[in-house]
Amino acid sequence: MGADNPVRAIEAYADGIDLVALGFAHAGRGPCAGQPPYNPGDLLKLYLYGYLNRVRSSRLLEREAVRNLEVIWLLRGQQPGYRTIAKFRAENAAALRAANRDFVRLLGRLELLGGELVAIDGSFFDASASKSSVMTARRLGERLAALDRDIDAYAASLAAGDAADVGEPAGGDGDAGAAMAALLARRAATAQALDELKASGQTQRGTTDPDARLLSKSGQSLCGYNVQIAVDAAHKLIVASDVVNDGNDTGQLHALAAAAKASLAVETLRVVADVGYHNGETLRACEADGIEAFVERPERGRQLPAEGRFGSASFTYDATDDAYRCPAGAMLRPLSRPVQDRTGKWRTRYVSHRSACRSCPLRAQCLSSRGDRRMIERWEHEAVVERHRARMAGAEAMAVLRRRKALVEHPFGTLKCRAGYRHFLVRGFAKVRGEWGLMALCYNLTRVINIIGMAAFIAWIVRLDALVAPSRAIATLRTLLARRTTPHNQRAATTPIWFPRTPKTPEIQHA
Repeated sequence: MGADNPVRAIEAYADGIDLVALGFAHAGRGPCAGQPPYNPGDLLKLYLYGYLNRVRSSRLLEREAVRNLEVIWLLRGQQPGYRTIAKFRAENAAALRAANRDFVRLLGRLELLGGELVAIDGSFFDASASKSSVMTARRLGERLAALDRDIDAYAASLAAGDAADVGEPAGGDGDAGAAMAALLARRAATAQALDELKASGQTQRGTTDPDARLLSKSGQSLCGYNVQIAVDAAHKLIVASDVVNDGNDTGQLHALAAAAKASLAVETLRVVADVGYHNGETLRACEADGIEAFVERPERGRQLPAEGRFGSASFTYDATDDAYRCPAGAMLRPLSRPVQDRTGKWRTRYVSHRSACRSCPLRAQCLSSRGDRRMIERWEHEAVVERHRARMAGAEAMAVLRRRKALVEHPFGTLKCRAGYRHFLVRGFAKVRGEWGLMALCYNLTRVINIIGMAAFIAWIVRLDALVAPSRAIATLRTLLARRTTPHNQRAATTPIWFPRTPKTPEIQHA
């Protein structure tokens, strides 16, 4: 295998990480009775190679282990079955996520992370389920109504047949009773599913993938997940990510920004996101955690200015007097008690005096024809939104917003268009998040090799191993040197291709 072949980087990385610390199943397992399990490092190499080359299916990976010379070299002739391959991805979901986080720490040691600006965005990925497998209250209600109509129609047809008394021989009643019982059973199951959905407080229920949801954007819908990523501005590397099933990004800003801040190990951080992330609660949480957010403002409250009337932005809040001043100079005073809106936020209502509005020369620009006074609601933490609004009015914010698309849209475009990661192959949050960890790891791995080169990446792996675990670094270096000096026919003699479960040497066993 050529010295510049990417499989050497895969081998160096997989042999250099601590599989036991990351939680991979069977990692560090010693001699045992019976056939030993495959080394998880070898299966990790297989998956890394597959996801880097758009081969994700366990059956296709099984075939590659037999016919692809790069995979044969990487696995040293081992040929795991597709069930073993699929089981590795399913039972090591948490370990794959941990490996992705560990690789981000490696990026920090490689000094490839700026740690100053992070761009956040989300994208929909298809689940391993169809849209028809997701039940909503409306869909279940329609199905229940349709079953009621079928039951009534079938009962009417049976009654009409009995009344006609055509003299048919006995024996058909049993079939009719079984058909009616099947309809009644389907109706009972549908009614139970509807009751369970209402009791759970959720709006959807997946029958194939319980965690997948119907997601809609720009008039199109799919059954899938919402993948959230935080991309560092230095080299467009993914430093934090998550998979949720919310149909919008409103409440995702703070959680992802905090995860990015922890991954970068910085005291303060700037984050930029589009208008879908604008939320007062998340802006407040970001401010409390030392995260400076630049989020596009939504176009709200534009109806009144379009009609030639004063919007809420025309009223100035005076924090000293706790009152709003209208364009005519009159004051809007708070009512005695704050009220809680449907989202749970406490808001105070500020109202003007009717006498002031009655004689105001700007009345037509402020009130409707039937209005007698103006009222404005203010959230208890509105000062956070006002500080964010002032920050977004500056020229610096405009420059940051212009960089957002170039930063965060690039990874999604690469993952979906180049790598073909448009859907998940597994089901459930735990497994889906594990597969996403593998996707993000492969993206970052490819990006790093393109930035610093494969030789430099391998050298860094060995150097970091020497600092953390000298024995593992020596084992990694020996493996790399052996790969470069040993002829292929001699390697085949020591690890026969027809014997699929030849274990590694003890030095590599704990790599």
